[in-house]
Order: sequence, then C-alpha cells, then structure tokens
Amino acid sequence: MNSKPKAYWKENIKYVVLLLLIWFTASYGAGILFKDVLDTLKFGGFPLGFWFAQQGSIYVFVILIFVYVKLMNRLDKKYGYDE
Repeated sequence: MNSKPKAYWKENIKYVVLLLLIWFTASYGAGILFKDVLDTLKFGGFPLGFWFAQQGSIYVFVILIFVYVKLMNRLDKKYGYDE
C-alpha cells in the first residue's frame, strides 16, 4: 500500500524534470547558447535566436503548463487519485 504513493511521486518528478529540461533548452539553449546558429533563420521577420530570447521561451513555458496538466490528469487516473 505504501508503494503506490511512492510510484506516483516518482513518476511526477520524472515529468517535472523532463519538462524543466525542455524549458531550459528552449530558453537558455535557444536564446543564449545556440543564438548565433538560430539567428541565421528568420521567424516573424526577426532572427530566430532573438525571438526565442524575447518571446519563444515564454510560449514554450505556457505550452508546457498545459502539457503538465494533461500528464498529471493521466497520472491521477492511472493511480486512482482522480475525482
């Protein structure tokens, strides 16, 4: 009986770490580390590296919030914590 909450928490942490890595890659990676390479492409009239640094990472963050909600709803159903 004690293993169910531990398994739930372990899977939750796995999702959080994965989504934070995606956000880190989109914000720090695309906006700073790979900026020069991405600036060769244009998005909405602006260099892609600049766009990610200014707006792209925010959009990715908002999308990741919705992805997290969907993943957690699925996880809640899997472990019987849904209402």
